[in-house]
Amino acid sequence: MTVITVPSPPYAGQKPGTSGLRKKVKVFAQPNYAENFVQAVFDVVKPQPGATLVIGGDGRYHNRTVIQAAIRIAAANGYGQVLVGRGGILSTPAASHVIRKYGASGGLILSASHNPGGPDEDFGIKYNTANGGPAPEAVTEAVYLRTQTIDRWLTVESADVDLDACGSTRCGDMTVSVIDPVADYADLMETLFDFGTIRSAVKGGFRMAFDAMHAVTGPYAHEILEKRLGFPAGTVRNGVPLEDFGGHHPDPNMVHAHELFETMFGPDAPDFGAASDGDGDRNLIVGRGRFVTPSDSLAMLAANAHLAPGYRGGLKGIARSMPTSAAADRVAASLGIPCFETPTGWKFFGNLLDAGMATICGEESAGTGSDHVREKDGLWAVLLWLNILAVRKISVDDLAREHWDTYGRNYYARHDYEALPTDKADALMAELKAALPNLPGKAFGHLTVAEADSFSYLDPVDGSTSANQGLRVLFEGGSRIVFRLSGTGTEGATLRVYLERYEMASGNLEQETPHALADLIVAAEAIAGIERHTGRTAPDVVT
Repeated sequence: MTVITVPSPPYAGQKPGTSGLRKKVKVFAQPNYAENFVQAVFDVVKPQPGATLVIGGDGRYHNRTVIQAAIRIAAANGYGQVLVGRGGILSTPAASHVIRKYGASGGLILSASHNPGGPDEDFGIKYNTANGGPAPEAVTEAVYLRTQTIDRWLTVESADVDLDACGSTRCGDMTVSVIDPVADYADLMETLFDFGTIRSAVKGGFRMAFDAMHAVTGPYAHEILEKRLGFPAGTVRNGVPLEDFGGHHPDPNMVHAHELFETMFGPDAPDFGAASDGDGDRNLIVGRGRFVTPSDSLAMLAANAHLAPGYRGGLKGIARSMPTSAAADRVAASLGIPCFETPTGWKFFGNLLDAGMATICGEESAGTGSDHVREKDGLWAVLLWLNILAVRKISVDDLAREHWDTYGRNYYARHDYEALPTDKADALMAELKAALPNLPGKAFGHLTVAEADSFSYLDPVDGSTSANQGLRVLFEGGSRIVFRLSGTGTEGATLRVYLERYEMASGNLEQETPHALADLIVAAEAIAGIERHTGRTAPDVVT
């Protein structure tokens, strides 16, 4: 095998965010751009000779091109085997499972998650380590530093791999195995959940609607929901992955999954509705006439997880990202287990899961998962909901009401201001951070600030500290507002404002969320001056 060295100067701005490097397709399509980044990853992780690498993605535009290049670069860097999903497809949780099951040294996941796809839209590359989880900050920072000095990438001469046929071939001295992207994952789900009880519920007339949003979970949902669980054909909607997701935004929320919401709030709504996102790691849960927020979903799943075979022994702990509501904290307290509050980014859950300190984790951004993989997992959450509903013979609405009657209700919403000019978003956050010390004691309507800070996390496993993870304003009585700039977009900056109000079980649990949060919405504007800084009078997306 002859290794070819391709000279290439560095590109500026190849800094991975919380979920890898994300840019527009036209940026990635520049000569040597993707190759530089992949080579920088390999330069940092330094694979052992003969190591196994997993490659897959969500099927979006440009995936196949980058996969072919990454295979050749892997061969030139000494990998002994690449496992790649047929069609270039592997959902993010499935990729995590494949890495773990086959003892791979890591994997490249080609996705921009819930961001739109197509020639003029978004693309991304993320590296996951041997535990199946996203690379920790020390690795991503080292990769970024390497991208700033890289001057070449390595490759070999080899024909393109036929990604559409399972089987093995050679690329230089390396074996390339194209694998079924669904089978291993579906088999894992059967070990965790009571498929027999769910099948019985389906036979008894239980109905659901699942919107795959023309994204990666379509093939998984067809196999698991329709073939293995017996839901009728047509249960899975938009089940064929498309390079542009059918021209839609594959984000499972009330805006982009509005057709599912119309079904679930319509006159002939099925019992259960769900959706997943571009790469399959996020979920949407909605019952007949009842939307369940991701924060509430985490808490409700944790409270009932023991009903599924994989969690019959109980939970070791619960972990949630800081912006996620405190609903899960109350479940953890009731169960007598710890609840960890971490920065945003699934990588922060990895240490807790590996150390056996947590079993179920979740983020308000529609990501929930457990220790079965090291990623959030959309279909896993859907299946756990199905398992619970089938065992308890209860509706989503009744389960939610019962939960709030027990633990109280955390009214919650996230307001996203998307594609803001970065300088204006940074100025808003800088001014707000400087004002934090002066906020305690100030009143905004009926709300009085108790504390205000910039969230910092001390990892209980490795002792590392992650500072500047979001600005928190906590009010007397348990309400709070969190301000944070998101790292998942590809253009400008996204300001996320998280609003939370806690209502005790003895209080009014039947309010409409916008009404319950009205005072907090007014306070958020008064505290941060969003309109003054950005010119925006309303958020682009409310979830």
